[in-house]
Amino acid sequence: MIAYYAGDATAFRPYPTQKLTHIIYSFLHLKGTSFAFDKPQDQATVAALVALKAQHPQLKVLLSLGGWGGCETCSEVFATYQGRMAFAASVKEVLTATRTDGIDLDWEYPAVAGPPGHRFTPEDRHNFTLLVQALRTTLGNRYEISFAAGGFREYLQHAVEWPAVMPLVDRVHLMSYDLVNGYSTTTGHHTPLYSTPQQVPSVDDGVRFLDSVGVAPGKVVIGAAFYARVFRGVPNRQQGLQQAGTFKQAVNYRDFADSLSAARGFAFYWDEVAQAPYAYSAQRQEFATFDDAQSLQLKTRYARKKQLGGIMFWELTGDKPQGSLLKSLYQAAQ
Repeated sequence: MIAYYAGDATAFRPYPTQKLTHIIYSFLHLKGTSFAFDKPQDQATVAALVALKAQHPQLKVLLSLGGWGGCETCSEVFATYQGRMAFAASVKEVLTATRTDGIDLDWEYPAVAGPPGHRFTPEDRHNFTLLVQALRTTLGNRYEISFAAGGFREYLQHAVEWPAVMPLVDRVHLMSYDLVNGYSTTTGHHTPLYSTPQQVPSVDDGVRFLDSVGVAPGKVVIGAAFYARVFRGVPNRQQGLQQAGTFKQAVNYRDFADSLSAARGFAFYWDEVAQAPYAYSAQRQEFATFDDAQSLQLKTRYARKKQLGGIMFWELTGDKPQGSLLKSLYQAAQ
């Protein structure tokens, strides 16, 4: 049960962190060839997370590199032996100094297009393997190494040398969200459990691909979303599903009662094929795609049935205080 966390030194306090196995602080970035905090208060946040381990001995705190828009120089730095080794040495220094438990690589993306303007080359694929090898050699087995993987086929097929990488890492975190995203021009489910005739990318599609290339199920962690993606200019057909639209904004689950309210015209629906909820407001011509308690319970049961490594989600503070969605995940996992 893995939470990504992008809050400050106090925002996690209302949430039931005792239900988590991992918190991944997001994000650190490259400063030259070094793994570095952006500002001093980020180190204070990590110290506060590490302090939770005194109360919850099972908890591990990892530090994440990159994120969307946060790995602009990754392709260049990790293209050389010197860059990879300098980075790996700096990771060990940071993990030792912060008393954290490992690194999560969120390079978006090796070898395939990520944020506009970010360099990507075919060589990134093998360089990612070499990066993971450098990290494991430098860190030994004391620290965990995981990485976030795009949940779409172009990434899965072209970004990672799966047979070479997976024996060296503890987990792959399948980003089975944002499958409909800010660049999409047709509405759909951004984090569906199953594919539909209109939309192939899904949790199940990603898991099936990883199984087909020999990734051990126990190292696969599937993703859930504690936020909605809202599209505007969506015509009133099929409750807005699979219609033309323009991305408007992301809305955290904790704000659904206001942003996706009946007063704004939103009605909620369920796609039996995708096993995913959605909402549409005819008066505003807006469509929303998200996870809810039911879809999270189904994802958790799926992970148990497939004997996967677990579930991760973006992002802890998107939940309602006291952890409504986190509790749904936890209860379904028991």
